[in-house]
Amino acid sequence: MNNLKSGALLTIVATALLIPIATSAQESNNSALYQTMLDLDAAYFDAYNTCNLEAQRLLMDDALEFYHDMGGLSTSKHELINAIEENICGKVTRQLVPESLEVYEIKDFGAVTIGFHRFFNNQEPNAPSKPSRFVTVWKNNDGRWTMYRIISLH
Repeated sequence: MNNLKSGALLTIVATALLIPIATSAQESNNSALYQTMLDLDAAYFDAYNTCNLEAQRLLMDDALEFYHDMGGLSTSKHELINAIEENICGKVTRQLVPESLEVYEIKDFGAVTIGFHRFFNNQEPNAPSKPSRFVTVWKNNDGRWTMYRIISLH
């Protein structure tokens, strides 16, 4: 019986913690923050698609954490850049699914973007690409935005 009570209590606490997130207002797609996030997403993935490692490095926070459902957790910006160079450059391109981007402000910190994107294998141009979800926590460092936490789900 105690396990049942503690499980119910945990569910109530988790639900209470998630209510503010679920009810927070998504930025309208004509807001300045939404446009900034859309521009940053485009800038990063233009660099990703063209193998501009320096531009990618500048958009990654030094304390970056990258969570990939298949690859696990990466906490080294340097190792992530090396992995992109070895495994992505010239081999894979990414495309944001149009109008899928959601933007949420995080007061006094930055923003969260949630959306869908597709990855294309350049060596297998006819291979199907299904949309996958991503979540990015962007940190505003006195006007310089960096990707702080990234979750990539396939």
